[in-house]
Amino acid sequence: MNNFDPLAFDLPVAEIIPSVKKSLKQSNSLIIQAPPGAGKSTLLPLALLDEPWLNEKKIILLEPRRLATKSIAQRMASMLGEELGETVGYRIRFESAISDKTRLEVITEGILTRMLHQDNALEDVGLVIFDEFHERNLFSEVALALSREVQDILRPDLRILIMSATLDAQKLSEMLNANVIQSQGKQYPVEIQYLQEADEYAIGEDTARQVIPLTKKHEGDFLVFLPGQNEIKKAGEILKRALPEDVIVPLYGQLSSSEQQRAILPHPSGKRKIVLSTDIAETSLTIEGIRVVVDSGFAKSNRFDPRSGLSRLVLHRISKDSADQRSGRSGRLTSGHSYRLWSKGTQSQLLDYRTPEILEADLTSLVLDMRVWGKDNIQEMVWLTPPPSGTLAHSEKSLEELGALENGQITEHGKEIHQLPLHPRIAHMLLFAKKEGQLALATDIAAILEERDPLPQNSGVDINLRIEALRKYRERGVSIARIKKIEKVAAQYRKMFGIKAENQAVDPWQTGLLLAFAYPERIAAARPGNNAQFQLSNGKIAQISHRDDLAHESWLAVAHVDAREGMGKIWLAAPLNPKDLAPLLKIKEVLIWDRKKGGLIAHSEVRIGAIILGTRPLNPIPKELAKKAIIEAIEDDGELLLDWNEEVMQLLYRVQSLKSWNSDQNWPDWSVKKLCKKASEWLDPYLGSISKNEDLKKLNLVQILTHSLDFEHQQLLIELAPDRIEVPSGSKIKIQYRPDGEFPILSVRLQELFGLIDTPRINHGKIPLIIEMLSPGFKPVQVTQDLKSFWSNGYFEVKKELKRRYPKHFWPDNPLESEAVRGVKKKKA
Repeated sequence: MNNFDPLAFDLPVAEIIPSVKKSLKQSNSLIIQAPPGAGKSTLLPLALLDEPWLNEKKIILLEPRRLATKSIAQRMASMLGEELGETVGYRIRFESAISDKTRLEVITEGILTRMLHQDNALEDVGLVIFDEFHERNLFSEVALALSREVQDILRPDLRILIMSATLDAQKLSEMLNANVIQSQGKQYPVEIQYLQEADEYAIGEDTARQVIPLTKKHEGDFLVFLPGQNEIKKAGEILKRALPEDVIVPLYGQLSSSEQQRAILPHPSGKRKIVLSTDIAETSLTIEGIRVVVDSGFAKSNRFDPRSGLSRLVLHRISKDSADQRSGRSGRLTSGHSYRLWSKGTQSQLLDYRTPEILEADLTSLVLDMRVWGKDNIQEMVWLTPPPSGTLAHSEKSLEELGALENGQITEHGKEIHQLPLHPRIAHMLLFAKKEGQLALATDIAAILEERDPLPQNSGVDINLRIEALRKYRERGVSIARIKKIEKVAAQYRKMFGIKAENQAVDPWQTGLLLAFAYPERIAAARPGNNAQFQLSNGKIAQISHRDDLAHESWLAVAHVDAREGMGKIWLAAPLNPKDLAPLLKIKEVLIWDRKKGGLIAHSEVRIGAIILGTRPLNPIPKELAKKAIIEAIEDDGELLLDWNEEVMQLLYRVQSLKSWNSDQNWPDWSVKKLCKKASEWLDPYLGSISKNEDLKKLNLVQILTHSLDFEHQQLLIELAPDRIEVPSGSKIKIQYRPDGEFPILSVRLQELFGLIDTPRINHGKIPLIIEMLSPGFKPVQVTQDLKSFWSNGYFEVKKELKRRYPKHFWPDNPLESEAVRGVKKKKA
């Protein structure tokens, strides 16, 4: 390394290397923004290998994709004139090239999380580089959060370097308290043009048709961005027919390394190459010879729905930063052209940055990682984008069902699951299979679940057909496309457990049982009727084709099902013998309040998730469970279940008024809605003998609520907000309180107020009442809050009308000196 000269490679990032070295010498965090092709992924890590602050520790370079990981490691080894595994090596899942001499490891993001759990101080690491961080992958978010914790608590000398071409650097800088260094790069000019928008329902075909005339206009290789493999296949079929002289090559993550290299490297005979790629080609990879980019403007992402517990592949518009990344691929080595299949108007409406995967992904692995790390409250960690609380709650529930968590704490079984580099569901299935002596079958199932379906479309949903194809490949060399890759993964799993492959016929019910342990919430029972519809234990309904071999099974274990609205579709499953489900059966005591049926319903259910296999009455009814059910009913439906009569509402308004008038007296916040939500705090002692709707209606809420106040507040309520007030006639008139501290109303016959000079007041004289004066027939005749002014002015007008309508009553000329009366006071003869 001492002879390594960064300037010898003429890469734009070389100009910022002195600034980067200076910053990392002074600070433990740094952010670099550099355009594609600047050399940040290759030259910069090599230039830092001899920095004194490393203290001969390793540099770890994280890449979001496997293909980029190997490609970048190979490029750096070549720049040093070495073989892979010497100074520079790489590690991806089930594959590595490292040695004792390796000082710079290029790894996929999930590998770092494993390293942190094995050595939570990263003692052998001096610098962690997060490359292409703008992709916002879940693993990179988790790895950054954990690395920050290590840096803050154990290793302030650990350096963190974040690199990206397009990134909200300001927000990240504030979070990390890190400087930002920008490299202008050597991006060649790219001419961007907007063409006709691709039809969302025929993206592959539309994009191909717009590529064809562009090949007549431009020389050089083309890079065409499409959302998925299906669109790549359809576009490829059209382009191969229309452009027989050109080489049409696909590029996506599921291809073998040799197929991916065919897309990346120039054609050996110099033919023009048209690469049809998913977003895998957006970053890191340099595809040589690209002069023209054609961008459909769409991508596909897995989005997790915590309501259904399922993920689904969603087609969506790309963001502006993705569009810029894609366009830049044509300007890496020379000036280029970028054609966008959308309008300038659509461009202005795109999101500035792509949605972080942490907002859309299944977080089950994240939750397990954090529990093993010792974090009970995941939200307390420093996240650039905090994980959604709903998805976290669902993931915790899933881990409880798998036995990995108990009351929120990691179990021994959970620690065993975490030791395996697999999704917790698959790890749980493998550990169960180990106890049952079915590991060979489970490793085949795990590999099939992880990779793409090896069978053609319309082959049926039974996973046992895939296992049979895999075992035929091993036994007789009978190969179906993509079986080889599945066997490679299965072999790694067998190596992990130290077992040999098995190729005999499989018991399909045993497969179903293993799947049921991986996906207990997707155990499915046939619904009544011959309709190929199944009730899943998570409560959802799904179906398969009537012609499918599994359509008439009574029970299925479902591996893959989409999260469609209403009726889902099952893609992969196995038959299931209900007798095998005994370990998964649960007896649940169900106490619910059914308002429509009149009260408390209590029974025990034998069930698997939402599938109820049988019920029987619960007798005697446990009192505490009954109370819990009643409280839950009141929390949801208490406005209808309880008797909120006028007397109760007046009590609520009195308390509301005092809370508004006297903020220093700590009055409770009483409203019907809030009291229902907090029913357990004030109603619980009165529910012991409640079983019917009528019982709830009989509860005296005035007494119950009044007694829920402490003695001091009960006295203040009477003193400051009395329910009645005495008037000169001797009558005690009810005060009408109103919501939220509005002035209360005193409705009283005018004759009962004779002799009262000033307006009555409550709350220690601070609140004047609104006086609604009534006729002898209790009809409103005047409203005032200034009684003295009324006697001087308004009374005489009112007197004329009352004297006409009630001639038998006495209407004095001087009401302040007259006797107040309740009934009729005859006029003097």
